[in-house]
Amino acid sequence: MLQAIFNAILGIVQGVSEFLPISSSGHLLVAEKLLALVGYDADPARSLPLFVMLHMGTLVAVAVIFWQDWVDMLLHPIKNRTLLLLFVASMPALAAKILLGDHVDALFTGWFLGVSFLITALFLVFVERLSKKAATKKAPDIPCALTMGTFQAVALLPGVSRSGSTLLGGVMSGLNRQTAAKFSFMMSAPAILGSFLSEGKDALEAGGLGSLFTLPILVGVVFAAVSGYLSIRYMLKLIQRISFYHFAAYMVIVGIAVIIMQLTGFAGFPPMAFPGAGPAPVG
Repeated sequence: MLQAIFNAILGIVQGVSEFLPISSSGHLLVAEKLLALVGYDADPARSLPLFVMLHMGTLVAVAVIFWQDWVDMLLHPIKNRTLLLLFVASMPALAAKILLGDHVDALFTGWFLGVSFLITALFLVFVERLSKKAATKKAPDIPCALTMGTFQAVALLPGVSRSGSTLLGGVMSGLNRQTAAKFSFMMSAPAILGSFLSEGKDALEAGGLGSLFTLPILVGVVFAAVSGYLSIRYMLKLIQRISFYHFAAYMVIVGIAVIIMQLTGFAGFPPMAFPGAGPAPVG
């Protein structure tokens, strides 16, 4: 029962932070550390299948909200260019994952998390400033997809928001906030599916199919799907009026808090060790 409650909390964190510009990977790492203080078992053998399935929950949210778009692009792949644009937008992150995968993965347990939150805050300030200018494009095109895809590759870093980064790429390319947000959310589907397949393979090898479908994990999936659905609806409804300065201020607060926790080793964060500084002290 307690594990199901913890999973529900992590599901909400995943669903909300995946589609608000605040970084789901970073918030899951922080939430897992903080929940461990009150009894959550952060054993990687338990966390891996949970995080794999939480991705599936947010994928369900994207599929439900944009189901008409998915059907239309699959039935009319030539007339509807969205499928081609999503493919183009996915290439930079795929290339970065293949070329830099091990280095990126190492940052998830290293010093970069707090800094990444601050980078996200900076991106959001740029989103707010650039989106004040009049949009020059009514819909995404190939250059726009490449730009947003490149920013999605940057968001492989833990703590750098995928939605915030791709929104910045969209407004830099001349899209208004709403159009950039919709394409950003649709871009999340291939990214989430790719992560699900990659991490799912590791989870299956480690614990078998049964490890993915326990009752506590399914509770987390439901909460991730529902909170993801609501966060997408919230962003699409308010995207033109909401100030990204508010999100940026929040990310600065979280980033500074995480850096302090890294420096002090609070909540199980390893003491911060910068590249070339040698191994972090133990104990």
